[in-house]
Parts: sequence; C-alpha cells; structure tokens
Amino acid sequence: MGPSARSLILDLLSTLRRGSMPVRALVAAGALFGIADNALRVALARLLAAGIVERDERGRYRLGPAAEAVDRQVRSWRELERRLAPWRGDWIGVHLAGLGSARGREARGRARALAFLGFRSLAPGLELRPDNLRAGVDGVRRQLVELGLSAEAPVFRLAALDAERDRAARALWDGESLARGYVESRRLLAESRERLSRASAEAAMAETFLLGGSVLRQLVLDPLLPEPIAPAAERRALVEAMTEYDRLGRSAWAAFLAGHGVPHRRTPLDLRVDPGIRASGEAA
Repeated sequence: MGPSARSLILDLLSTLRRGSMPVRALVAAGALFGIADNALRVALARLLAAGIVERDERGRYRLGPAAEAVDRQVRSWRELERRLAPWRGDWIGVHLAGLGSARGREARGRARALAFLGFRSLAPGLELRPDNLRAGVDGVRRQLVELGLSAEAPVFRLAALDAERDRAARALWDGESLARGYVESRRLLAESRERLSRASAEAAMAETFLLGGSVLRQLVLDPLLPEPIAPAAERRALVEAMTEYDRLGRSAWAAFLAGHGVPHRRTPLDLRVDPGIRASGEAA
C-alpha cells in the first residue's frame, strides 16, 4: 500500500537540508505511487492552511512552524542511545484526570505527545514511562508540551511504587515483541539492500521510501525502554542497519531531487502521528 498524498508531501519536505521544494517535484513523486495531481494539490492546500507547510516567495514549499516540534523528534532517530540515562527504577508520570475529555486538535496533540515519548496508561488518567531519559522530568515536560500536550497537565517523577504496581507498570510494554520487531526490521532491510542492486531507479525510490519510512517510524516511536524491560542491543543494531539503509535511500532519491533543484538530507519520514498510535510492543 502506497502513501497518502498528505504523508508523501510531509515525507518529502522532511528530507530538505535547506531551501524548499517546487510543486512539480511533489507531483512527479506522487506519480510514482499513483497519487493524482489534484489529490496532491488539495492535500498541499490543507497542510498550508494548517501551518504544517509554508510557501516561499517563489511558490516552493517547506515544512512550516506547526511541524517543527515533530521534525525535531523525527531527526533524533540516529541518536536514540544518546537520549538515555541509567534507570534507577523511578518513573515519569503525567496526570490527565483533571484535564477533562480532549477532542479534535487537542486530542490529537495529546495522543501524539504521549506516543512520541513512549508513555503508557497505568490507570485511568495516569500515564507513565521509565525515568531513563537524559532530558529528565523537566526536559520531558517541555517536549510533551511542544508536541501537543496541554501545559496544564502535571508531569512529575513517580518513585517507590509498591511491588504490585511496579510489576503492572513494567508489564505495560511487551519487551519480547519489541525485540522481535527489531530483528524483523533488520531482516527486511537486509533483503531490500540486496534487491536494490538490481532495481530500476523508480523501483529503488519507491522501495526505500516505503520501507525506510516504516522502519524510521518504528524507531521514532520506540519507547526507549531500559534493559530490564526491553533489550537495548537489538534496538542499537536496528539503528545501525537503518543508518546504512538511509544512505542507500538518499542515494536512490538524489538524482530526482537534484533534477528539481532540491537539496536533501535524509530518507523521507511521515511526520503525521494519528491519535492513539503506539509503537509495536504495547501490552493489550
């Protein structure tokens, strides 16, 4: 299944190192995936109206202010391990019970923020994650608000859970499922690397776009769990494999982007996170 017009636009604009991209490049890329010219232009107009993309004086497009916080989070995939600190058994909590029900944009922002930072629900109105991020509680609070959580939501360190609740908290993530996902993605990347040596330019562009985007979403939404809950070595191995694949993806798209006068920096990645989206490995 190919990308939607919306995600294609965001993916391509996220590859920009500087400058902007003309509509003709977006339309030509959409044609690779069977996206009609009109559908792409409608999606572009909606993203422009929402401030997610912006247009310069030449009529070319780049990501807009509304996408900045998500883009920063996306760009961190290569340095996941640098975001981590030793885990001492404490948690970071977010209390939502006093905020009331969220709808529309507020609900999407809340879901996006919690998903990007790897939070899970321990009890109604209480989300938490291990306190193993180098940014600490203050940094996590700032990131959550930037990504769409209401600034009214209390964010705090949660320590000394009783044994039963501590076990329940650790069980919110399925570490074995996460590990299987890392291994499977590495297998898919290896198989794709072999195919790319025989693929046409258009096929290589499409395959690296789709597979690269899928694996990068997996990494960006990874909850970054400490070793007692999930295996860090398998996650690191996937980041290494994706770093190599990213170079292949940028190479596959380089001629196309250069032909449209577009500088680029990384394999495309859809910046959209729908309400309720979770990385693989969440316990039922």
